[in-house]
Amino acid sequence: MKIYNSLTGKKEEFIPLNEGKVNMYACGITVYDACHIGHALQAIVYDVISRYLRYKGYDVTYVRNYTDVDDKIIARANSEGVNAIEYSKIKIAEAEEDLHAIGVRDADKKPKATEYIDKIIAFVDGLIKKGHAYPTENGDVFFDVLSFKDYGKLSNKTVEDLRKGVRKEIAPGKRNDLDFALWKSAKPGEISWTSPWGEGRPGWHIECSAMSIDTLGETFDIHGGGRDLIFPHHENEIAQSEALTGKPFARYWIHNGLITVNGQKMSKSLGNSMTIREAVAIYNPDVIRYVMLSNHYSSNLDINDNTFTIAEKHMYYFYSSLLNMDAFCEGFDGKDSPADEIIDAIEEKFVQNMDDNFNTSAVLADLFPLFKYGNSLLKCKKNVREENAKKIAKLTKAVRRHGEVLGLFEQNPADFVEAMKAKYIKAVGITTDEIEAEIALRAAAKADKNYAEADAIRERLSAKGIIMMDSSAGTTWDIEFKTVGE
Repeated sequence: MKIYNSLTGKKEEFIPLNEGKVNMYACGITVYDACHIGHALQAIVYDVISRYLRYKGYDVTYVRNYTDVDDKIIARANSEGVNAIEYSKIKIAEAEEDLHAIGVRDADKKPKATEYIDKIIAFVDGLIKKGHAYPTENGDVFFDVLSFKDYGKLSNKTVEDLRKGVRKEIAPGKRNDLDFALWKSAKPGEISWTSPWGEGRPGWHIECSAMSIDTLGETFDIHGGGRDLIFPHHENEIAQSEALTGKPFARYWIHNGLITVNGQKMSKSLGNSMTIREAVAIYNPDVIRYVMLSNHYSSNLDINDNTFTIAEKHMYYFYSSLLNMDAFCEGFDGKDSPADEIIDAIEEKFVQNMDDNFNTSAVLADLFPLFKYGNSLLKCKKNVREENAKKIAKLTKAVRRHGEVLGLFEQNPADFVEAMKAKYIKAVGITTDEIEAEIALRAAAKADKNYAEADAIRERLSAKGIIMMDSSAGTTWDIEFKTVGE
């Protein structure tokens, strides 16, 4: 298995520190506002990575933190006239609901920064004693960047390069413009804790170092987060952690891309942001996960007017195919399936793609020819029906086994299909009763040999994306998703 390691800038063979065991940390949510789909992307990426590592047989300890004390949290809590800690508790509960709604499993450990104040203080004190940090007269404590010779190794920049991107005003008592806060002195209206340097609270970067080292050890296997965290957050985590312990911090650094909307950064100010709750109110969780996983995790995901509609179309195809295939292979489990070149290669292809830096986009792309083949097996003569049923049973079993890694195909196909149909016909302004009435009128027209009227009815429904299918058993209907511009 190969992983692109941001620390070295190349794909590397993944070899865990301890054979068979993987310790993994992903930066979680700073709970100052409702979770948006950018949070969904990051949570789903590391959810799938942890699932796949378990699929491979590793004993995984996955830690995803919550930042529950921060400048933005304090500002928002103060504006709403509530205690910052209580505000964070409410927002964490909401975040948990949001993540569960899109199928994100709980991490093994979910530490909160406020639970680690004593350990953070001890961490900061240790850095001061080792000469890597210094307190100021007003009670702030800063990390001395120049004391750590490898500063910049994650972002692959020199100290001089990094200096160009920071503000030139230096805070009182700060020695260097790149030095960052480990401990912030208390300000009026802010929550604070007692420390050797006076009342204050931890800086953002030190929180993650303290939590990850406490839960996973001084050196652990994987650290993940959004690409926007490479500098300064992750660079600072490495500096303060390795300065304290003298050991390598995380061995593999994984960074996911960000979400853009029509090529622009997603933000409230541009009016193009979407919360997870807003997304779930409109789209099925499998559709949301499909969108997030159809793009390679390391690339930015650009969302446009058609993105979710295309995902709905694809997931509807997969689920309706599963519905038909399940009915066809009922009573068979696929264990004694005859040899089949395509079906027998499913597992190998899945592992090959996922072993290549968790290439979920390739996994999803492979589903289309696979489902096309599965559907072709449904159209067979009686003498090969049992043989094909066994093959299809093996195919659907593999799809669901791999779907469990991706967090897809865990819903009842009939429920998914009916829900999507109901949503679609509501959107185009027609009811099931009206469709059935049109089908009855068409049947009557055909019986009267009024084929022009029968064709007109078909065209009327087709204009709304309702497709009629005739068979010896009668006429049924289905939906045809249309993207913007079609």
